[in-house]
Amino acid sequence: MVQAVINIPERTNRTLNIVKAKFGLKDKSQAINLVVKEYEQYFLEPQLRPDYSKKLDKIMKGKHLSRAEMEKEVE
Repeated sequence: MVQAVINIPERTNRTLNIVKAKFGLKDKSQAINLVVKEYEQYFLEPQLRPDYSKKLDKIMKGKHLSRAEMEKEVE
């Protein structure tokens, strides 16, 4: 796990406190993780998601294609 000291505006701090309270989280770290996870799920393209490579590797195990060929098929 990585630890970081960050500077955030007061409004962001309040928002994190709201997220923390709404979901019954223990600390702001969990609130940040939740917000980032939601962002990743809804806004990042599949190719940029960390789980994309894992899914692609599972798909490729069933076929005899190179990774580049498979990526062309996915597009």
